[in-house]
Amino acid sequence: MLTTNPFEDDKLREECGIFGVSGADGASALVALGLHALQHRGQEAAGVTSWDGAHFHSHRAMGHVAGNFDREEVMGALRGQVACGHVRYSTTGETALRNVQPLYAELATGGFAVAHNGNISNAMFLRDDLVARGAIFQSTSDTEVILHLVATSSYRDPLDKFIDALRRVEGAYSLIVMTPNAMVACRDPLGIRPLVMGRLDDAYIFASETVALDVVGAEYVRSIEPGELVIVENGKLRSLRPFGETRARPCIFEWVYFSRPDSIAGDQSVYSVRKAIGAQLAIESPVEADLVIPVPDSGVPAALGYAQQSGIPFELGIIRSHYVGRTFIQPGDQIRRLGVKLKHNANRALIEGKSIILVDDSIVRGTTSLKIVEMMREAGAREVHMRIASPPTTNSCFYGVDTPEREKLLASRFSVEGMTDFIHADSLAFVSIDGLYKALGEAGRNDMAPRYCDACFTGDYPTRLTDHDAIDQLALHEAAE
Repeated sequence: MLTTNPFEDDKLREECGIFGVSGADGASALVALGLHALQHRGQEAAGVTSWDGAHFHSHRAMGHVAGNFDREEVMGALRGQVACGHVRYSTTGETALRNVQPLYAELATGGFAVAHNGNISNAMFLRDDLVARGAIFQSTSDTEVILHLVATSSYRDPLDKFIDALRRVEGAYSLIVMTPNAMVACRDPLGIRPLVMGRLDDAYIFASETVALDVVGAEYVRSIEPGELVIVENGKLRSLRPFGETRARPCIFEWVYFSRPDSIAGDQSVYSVRKAIGAQLAIESPVEADLVIPVPDSGVPAALGYAQQSGIPFELGIIRSHYVGRTFIQPGDQIRRLGVKLKHNANRALIEGKSIILVDDSIVRGTTSLKIVEMMREAGAREVHMRIASPPTTNSCFYGVDTPEREKLLASRFSVEGMTDFIHADSLAFVSIDGLYKALGEAGRNDMAPRYCDACFTGDYPTRLTDHDAIDQLALHEAAE
C-alpha cells in the first residue's frame, strides 16, 4: 500500500475529538456536524450515541464522519435531544470497531455512555486489577476502564460513582458522559486535554475545540476548567470541583499543531499564536534567503510570521492537492516514489535557483523533512534551510498523542547538527522552549512552575506514568536475567 500523504504521516497525532449536545431537537445531527469540524483530530473511526428519554441509540463506524453519518437511515435512528460523539485516532487499543467510541454499557444505575479524549496512564494497572476481580472487558481501549470503575464503585449515586472512578485514574482526559438523567463534561485536574462549552438557544454544547461550536452556530461560553465537572440535568447547569484547586498544565502542542488554526484555545487565537511562534523563530534563527515557504498546511501560519518578521517574501513553494484519497495501491518502488507527488508537488518555477527557508511545525522521525528537502533540491533550489516552529521533540507523549518510541524520535538520536545532516538541509533550527512560551504571552518557561505540559520537549511529565514505569522495570528485570 502506498501512502499518498507522506507529509502528514510523520506527524504527532492527537487521539480524538469529542462533541456533546444536551437539550436540542435533532441533537445527533448537530453532533455529526460538530464531528465534521473535529475530523482532523481523528480519522480512523467515528461514533454517535443519543438518548431519547427512554432509550439509548448508537451508531459506530470505521472511517470518516462523511459517508457514515450523512445517511438518513443512520441519523433517523439516533433520536433524542441529548447526544454525544467521538472521532478517533488510536493511541491505545487496536484499530477495530469494538474500540470505537462512545463506549456504552448498561449498569445497575442505567445506561452509561462515555466519549474520551486523552490517555489513562495507569489503565493497564487498573485493568489487571479489575480483571482479577471478575471484570469482563469487551475492548482494548483504556476508556473502558472508566466504565468498569463506575460499575464497581461502592457509591450509590451515579455522579458519585463517576467521581469515585476518576479519583483512581491517572493521566489526561476530557470526557463527555451520558446517563438517563444527565450529561457530564469534565477535564482532568491538570487540564492537559482541551474541552470547551457553548450555548445554542436553550441547548448546552461541549466540544474539543471552538471551531466545532462555530460550525453548528453555537456561542462560545468558556473552557471547562481543569478538574471541573459540568453537569446538565433537566436543562439546568451546575459545576463541581471534586479534586480541589490544581495548577493547570494544558498540552502546549495544541497551539503548535493539534488544534485547527481558526480555533480559540485558552482564550488565545491558535492562528495568532502560530504566527507569533514563526516571528520568534525568525528572531532567534535568522538566515539570508530569497523565499519563506511553508510546509502545507500546518506550517502556513508560522511561515507567515517568519516572513513578516524577517522581511523575506512568503510564497507557496509546495502545492498540495486536496483531491487525493488517503492511499493508492501500486507495487514497485518507482511508483511508490512517484506517489509522493500525488499529494504535494514543488512549485518549480518559483523555487529554481533560489535560496529558500522551509517552515514546518515539528520534526518527528525526520522522514518527512528528508522528503521535503529532496523535493526542493530536485526542483532546483540553490539552498534549503529548515526552520521548525517547536523545540526538538525528544520524548514520547503518554497523554493521548500518538508518538513513536523515544529511540525513533530523530531529536532523541541526534544533535541539531546530526539532524541537519540526516535531512540533507543546509541549516536547521528550532524555536527555543523559552521562545515558544514567549509566543504564548509568557516571559519564558519557568522551570519551577511551567504553565503548560511540554513533556515531549523537556521530559517533564506532570503526572505519574504508572504503566510506562512498570514496563520499564520489567524490561530492566528481563535484561538483568
